[in-house]
Formats: sequence, structure tokens, C-alpha cells
Amino acid sequence: MFAPLCVVMCVLAALLSVRCNPSPVGDVVVERYSTPAACPREVKNGDYVRYHYNVTLLDGKTFDSSHQKGVPKVGLIGEGRLIAGIEKGVTGMCATLVFDVHLLDLWNKADLVVTKTVSTPKDCGRSVMRTDFARYHFNGTLLDGTQFDSSYAREQTHDSLVGEGWLIKGLDEGLLGMCVGEIRNILIPPFKGYGEKGLGRPGGSSQATLVYNVLLVDIHNAKDNITVGEPVVPESCTRRSVVGDYMRYHYNGTFLNGRTFDTRGNYENHQEAQLGADKVIDGLDQGLTGMCVGERRVVTVPPHLGHGEKGATGVPGSAVLVFELELVNLEKGVPPGYLFVWLGDSPAELFDSLDMNKNKEVPQEEFGEFIMLQVAEGKGRMKPGMDPESIMR
Repeated sequence: MFAPLCVVMCVLAALLSVRCNPSPVGDVVVERYSTPAACPREVKNGDYVRYHYNVTLLDGKTFDSSHQKGVPKVGLIGEGRLIAGIEKGVTGMCATLVFDVHLLDLWNKADLVVTKTVSTPKDCGRSVMRTDFARYHFNGTLLDGTQFDSSYAREQTHDSLVGEGWLIKGLDEGLLGMCVGEIRNILIPPFKGYGEKGLGRPGGSSQATLVYNVLLVDIHNAKDNITVGEPVVPESCTRRSVVGDYMRYHYNGTFLNGRTFDTRGNYENHQEAQLGADKVIDGLDQGLTGMCVGERRVVTVPPHLGHGEKGATGVPGSAVLVFELELVNLEKGVPPGYLFVWLGDSPAELFDSLDMNKNKEVPQEEFGEFIMLQVAEGKGRMKPGMDPESIMR
């Protein structure tokens, strides 16, 4: 994974001798009794370290312990600073102190955010840039592998604006350049993570190096519009769809990672909608405009033209949607509020025309018969998509 991880299990034992008459400290004996097989980075002057320790006398009696306090220590190496309380405790003592130190963390002010790509898709048409919104899954751990957060555990992706201070600095940097479907490890030093405040929970997360394993699910920008891929248009295209038209179409709906969230691919189960009637999401309404019967096209819809931050059934918040569309049928609609319109002039004596049996009455059944006759003769048009009997009622 990352080189600094090797130091997590480095364990030191130090013997510090202090004589009865205070004098310069004697030799420090260091016994490294547990180290990892590979340790490419070791502590040097100028490094910060975060560690747990037990301090005992030679008879085993505990003198001090960060384990008992529940909070590890943080110190700067090579600057002449002793562990807090040790100088006072040592002065004038006639004893040998044994330090058992477990190194948890190691970083330097010169450290950078380190990224390592675990896997990436073959095609990367777009990567994360500043001001983009990134939706991703992640596992967050400390260097010793302790998990502090996970979107997988919450069963919900995380969505955030990148490069604008919504995230800790290390994530802002680490997410840049990622492609949808890419998995990346991001190593973040404390000063680009949660710093001295830590994660706001017990267990000594102050000044902790963070390791994020991130899977990028999708990307969008607030300035994005829908995108329409290269359509497949039949040669016999005499008319394209416009606002007000009634359409029957099939679609497959997927996320950017290819996972299906909805489908109307069965030809016996098509979808119906009137363009511009606010019956479908805005992006799909735009994507269906200008299509010919028999045409196929792929439309990508950003969240602000889809289901937004709230999402919908089967669709998480802030999800980019991809629709594969095929227009099956197209009918010219009627004006808003109308159920029937004349295609030419209406009869001059409308009542006489409606009174087909000339009994001076026009019951509902007779009215319906008259309207259906006008439609059959091409003199009028009913609102598409509605059952004629329901219109007559």
C-alpha cells in the first residue's frame, strides 16, 4: 500500500538509567523486539511521531502509561523536547525507567498527499476537476488499520464539491484527476486532515495520518447540461418531436458505472409522456425532444436535471443518470386543458350536428358517438394517451 504503513508495528523498548546524584543521562539501550518485514521509512530528526507507551520501573511497577489515559502522545524528534512529565519524574530518582513504545504514526511537515491508483477503467472520458461534484464510496482508516469511517457501512455514497473547502485539504487534493470507476488509495498527513482536533471522538485520533480507499461512482458540475450521444436515426425521418407531442418510448436507465436502476426495454411495456407537460424529469424531457420515430439515442442527465439531491426510489441523491432511448410512436398533442380539438372548422350548427337522431336531446352516449365519428373521419383529434371512454365521462 503506502510506505509509511510499515512503521505502524515498529515497537521500541528503551532503558533509561538515572543516578542518585543528578548527572548526565547514561546510555540509552534500545531493543527493537517487533518490526515489520519491510520498513522503508524510519523515524528521523524533524519527523513528528504519534505513539503509545508504557513506562515501568525495573520491578515492573507502572510509572506512566498512555494506554491507561486512552490518548497517544505526539512529539517532534530531534528538537530537545522530552515527553511531557518525564523530565520532572526523572529528576533526582535512583531508578531505571523502562519505556515500551508502540509507534502508531509518522509524518513530516514536508510530506505531501500521496495517491496510488489501485485500478482504473480503460476509457476515461472525464476526470475530477476543481468545482466538480464527486460521488464516491470510501473506507477511511488510520495507519494501523483502525477504521474511522465508511460509506459502505452506511450503505450510502458520499457526495461533495471538490476544491472549494467542503472537504479536508487532503481529500480535495487526492480526488483530483480521478475517473469514474477508478479505485484510489489516498494517504493524508495530519496537517491536511483533521489536525490537532482529530475526528471528534475518543481513541486518540488527534494528529492522525489518514488512509482513504476511494471508489469514484460519478462526476458532475453545476454548469453541466444534458449530453446526447451519437444518435441512430432511421432514413425515413419526416418529423421530429416537439413540445406538446405525445410519445411512446422504451428506455434503459443506468448510472455512470453501468449499473441499471430502471428499464422499459420490454416492447409490451413502453413508457408514455407528453413533452413539456412536466411528466418526466427535466433532463429526460430535453433528451426526448427532436427525436424521430425509430430513433435511438443515449442521453446523460446531471443530477440538477434529474432527481437532484434527494434522489428517488432506486436512485441515490446527486446521481448522474444515463438513458438509452428508442422512440416507438409519436402523436401530435392538444393544447393544455383540451381533450378534443377540431382539425378544421367546427360545424356551424353544432347542436344540430350532435343531435344525430334529431330528438332535440344529446345524451352522453350520443355525444361520445359523435366525437368518435369526427376522429374516425379525420375531422378532429382527441388527447393522446387517454381512454376515449374516460374522456366522454
